[in-house]
Formats: sequence, structure tokens, C-alpha cells
Amino acid sequence: MADIQATTFCDLSQSQQGRFSRRTALHAAGAMTLGTSWLFAPESLLAQDAWPTKPVKMIIPFPPGQATDIFGRLFAQRLSGLWGQGVVVENRPGGSSIIGMEALKNAPADGYTLGMVSSGPLSINPSVFSRLPYDPVRDFTPISLAFIAPLVLLVNKDLPVQTTAELVNLMRQQPGRLSYASGGPGTSQHLACELFKMATKTFAVHIPYKGSGPALTDLIAGQVHFMIDSVSAALPHIQAGRIRPLAVTSVQRNAALPQVPSLAESGVTGLEKFEAVGWAGLVGPANMPAPVVQKISQDFASVLRDEALNQRVAQSGSVVRALPGAEFSQFIRDEVVKWGAAAKASNTRLDA
Repeated sequence: MADIQATTFCDLSQSQQGRFSRRTALHAAGAMTLGTSWLFAPESLLAQDAWPTKPVKMIIPFPPGQATDIFGRLFAQRLSGLWGQGVVVENRPGGSSIIGMEALKNAPADGYTLGMVSSGPLSINPSVFSRLPYDPVRDFTPISLAFIAPLVLLVNKDLPVQTTAELVNLMRQQPGRLSYASGGPGTSQHLACELFKMATKTFAVHIPYKGSGPALTDLIAGQVHFMIDSVSAALPHIQAGRIRPLAVTSVQRNAALPQVPSLAESGVTGLEKFEAVGWAGLVGPANMPAPVVQKISQDFASVLRDEALNQRVAQSGSVVRALPGAEFSQFIRDEVVKWGAAAKASNTRLDA
């Protein structure tokens, strides 16, 4: 067979021989590339296929004990079990979460540093701080929404209102007489009340406090008339009868307060689609490799389907809500616009 091929090749014209040789060489090179390309693949691609090959760090820009930290640690434990690698939680609080967000922004974009972050640093900070050293969309890779934390509209138990509609009517009848508390300017409690005022075209005086605890204390004492706070913070006081819940700020009712309607159910014009909730999600530095992002997103989705974990989250008044990368990215953009409108309406600007 070798002799026949040699004779046939020699019988060809010189130009035919050239074309034949080039085709043969190209086919041979292609076969070699297919068979041995793995030997010469960039190290980064090989690393992505095996990811993770070492422990992963999860930055949480809050002190221990807050909801994002508590649930972030639960997620980290589940992910560690899936990956066979430790997921080490690192709390980086301070500066309204700016310190932790900067650390995450500047980390290598290889998937080994992630962040469990909330609505505050991603959707509220950009609107209330005059100078922010990060961009919520440009500087991070959205991986998945994790859970939402509905808020609840609360009134002092002696205020003569039983429903949201009655509160709105009272605010309209006596504009500026009622006051509302918050944990401070630019907090979700403050801006949620501003959104509520915008939607209902009402006015009330803002009384800021240094944290939710003192604000709730004065609400109970009757120093202020109403406030919007997290379900988890308000729940013990609601159960003890110290304050009255009128409505939750999510579109749907909350499992921890099943008898309390949503603001959308109030029948008040302007509140038909009202939603102002806290939330937290998993993000990484910008420009993470797509295969790594996809793997983390898929594994995180499987963690969020765990029934025991869902029940644990629900006990605090929060709700697991998975939303993968592209959808989570749009969600963040929409939230920036929403909270930005409230910050602008209240003329809230802070120095970073």
C-alpha cells in the first residue's frame, strides 16, 4: 500500500503535489491538536475545570450576628460540603459596609473570593453616598440572589388606626402631625417610609435614631407614631402586643405573620404593586470566568432548594429566593433605581 501511494503521488504535477502536501499537513496538524490540546491548554482553563482546588473565602461586610452573616454562614457550610473544600467566612464590617465591599472589589476574580452582601451596600449606598469607591453593577459579578427580608409597617398600639388605609387617611387629614422613626438616614427603614409617603402622597416627620433598637423603643413608648422595620426585629414586640403591625412590605404575605396583609392588599391607591424589601445575594469581583460563575450558581441553587434551610430562613421572617446571574444583575439595577428615587425625594446624601 505504501508503494502504491508513493507512485500515485509522484505521478501528480508539481502544483498538485503542493496542494496535496498542504492538505495532508493541515489534516495531520488538526488531528494532533485534537489529541494533544490538553497538554498545552492555559493553566487558567485547567484550573476552572477542577475548581475549587483550595478553600474559598466568603466576605460578609457586616459584623457577626446580623441576618446576612447568620444565613451566609449556613450557605457557606452547605457549599463546603458540596465542594469538598472549606468556605471560610470573613467578616469585614465598617463604613456602612464600604470596607468589605472594597475588599471584595479588589480581590482576584478567580472564584476563590466571594461575597454575601445585602441591599444596603449594593442598592442603597450608591444613592445616598456622595462619593462611593465602587460601582454596584460594574465592579461585581452577580451570581445569585439568596433571600429577601420583608419589612413590616408598625404603629404605636395607642394610635387609633387598625389598617393601612386608616393610617393613610389620618396622615392626609393631619399632614405633618405624625412622625416616623428609622435606624438612621439612608437606612432601608428610612427610605422604605419615604417610598410609602411617595406612593400614598402623604407627609410625616422623620425622626432618625442610631439603630433599629432605639427606634423601636421609642415607638413602643409613643414618642413616634409609626415606622417600617424588618420582620425579624419587630416580631418579638408584635408577639408581646407592644406594637401593632399593619402590613408587610412584600408583595405576598409573610409566613411569620400570616394574618398581616401586604401593603398591596390594603386597597390604598398607589400601593397596588408596592414592594420594598431587604435582600442578600452572592456576588464576586468583576470579570470572573464564566464557567466558574456557572458552577457556583448551579451549586448555590441546589443549596437554596434544601427544605431544612428554607424553614430556618422562614423562621426569621425572611424568604429564600433564588435568582441566577443575569436576572440578579437586572434585579440589582432595578433596586438601585427604586431606592435612588427615595433618596432623592428625601434629599438624603451622606459622606463616605
